[in-house]
Amino acid sequence: MLEHHARLIALFNYAREVVGRKKLQKIVYIAKKLEFPFGEKYQFHFYGPYSEELTLRVEELCNLGFIEETKEKVSGYYQYRYVLTEQGEQFLKHFDLDLGPLQSCVTSMNEQPSRILELISTILYFDHMTNEEIVEKVQTVKQKQKYTDEEIQEAFRYIDDLKKQTIMN
Repeated sequence: MLEHHARLIALFNYAREVVGRKKLQKIVYIAKKLEFPFGEKYQFHFYGPYSEELTLRVEELCNLGFIEETKEKVSGYYQYRYVLTEQGEQFLKHFDLDLGPLQSCVTSMNEQPSRILELISTILYFDHMTNEEIVEKVQTVKQKQKYTDEEIQEAFRYIDDLKKQTIMN
């Protein structure tokens, strides 16, 4: 049970800081699709794959003092910022986690805008389809986002790059 928490804490340790709940949801989902051992269940939601389990687990980590959540008002809406606390770092020392290339993947994903991570996670959600069907599905379910063909193709390339990172390490 606590190992699920430890993996999430390791992710925060690698990221140093995650800005936005949506970004956090997408990073964990993408990591899971890259076969990192995250056990949260996801369903398709307005902003792409979403996990209520992850939301609750992050809330638990905040309540335990392992993660610090800061609420900021930005351009008329609230944004949440997450950082690992010293208590979280101490907790992590009790686990021998071998997450291989997760650090480089998390660092890379954390540098991406949430909008792009939403696209990438949506593509991965439909990865049982052909690329052509995925493009059509993205253009349907993410119509309001107005993703360009170039953005979609770049997302496919980025996914391939992430997969290569997981194989190389």
